[in-house]
Amino acid sequence: MNPSRTLATAARVLRQLRHDPRTVALLLLVPVVMTGLLRYVYDGSPGTFDRIGASLLGIFPLITMFLVTSIATLRERTSGTLERLLALPLGKADLIGGYALAFGLLALVQSALTTGVALWALGLDTAGSPWLLMLVALLDALLGTALGLFVSAFAASEFQAVQFMPAVIFPQLLLCGLLVPRDRMPRALEALSDALPMSYAVDGMNQVVRHTDLTAGFVRDALVVAGCALLVLALGAATLRRRTA
Repeated sequence: MNPSRTLATAARVLRQLRHDPRTVALLLLVPVVMTGLLRYVYDGSPGTFDRIGASLLGIFPLITMFLVTSIATLRERTSGTLERLLALPLGKADLIGGYALAFGLLALVQSALTTGVALWALGLDTAGSPWLLMLVALLDALLGTALGLFVSAFAASEFQAVQFMPAVIFPQLLLCGLLVPRDRMPRALEALSDALPMSYAVDGMNQVVRHTDLTAGFVRDALVVAGCALLVLALGAATLRRRTA
């Protein structure tokens, strides 16, 4: 990976996004709106919002980053831009790294905005540091970016890219412990949930909600999510194709 080429790729992606306000609004505002809607749904039960809201601070960014990144990368390939870029002295790792860096910067803004609104505008009550909440939200957003880059290699159209969401995101959403505690699931489902990164993101958020100090469980959960994001980015670079067949 060449740092200058990676930075140049990230700068190009950010310039493109600057001229696409609808995508920027989807990335930055939709998680905030969804969190506010959830607070309104549980207006008569703030304790429920405290229990669920922290977990969704990581889930909403993951979903939005997955959608936007997968479609944006696929559009680069179907339009021929990716083929022209790879004809230059630009490696696959440079391209994937540039995309990850550009969307990672947006993920940082997104995570800070969503966490800040949830804590100081919507009254989300947690025992731990808000910085830890933002860290997990950021790692989840980066994981969504990595997953989007990876699955875009297997889609032939934007419609197909969206179709990957039920296959990649929904099973994690159902098994991450948000709806039912993972230790109350059938053993087979609990074992499956142990292999899904979103489960560790939810566990990490719950650690911040319940504990005032940094715990070993939180460190483990954060490292697992970060490691999964790096692994999927590496797979995305390995499976990147110049054009859609």
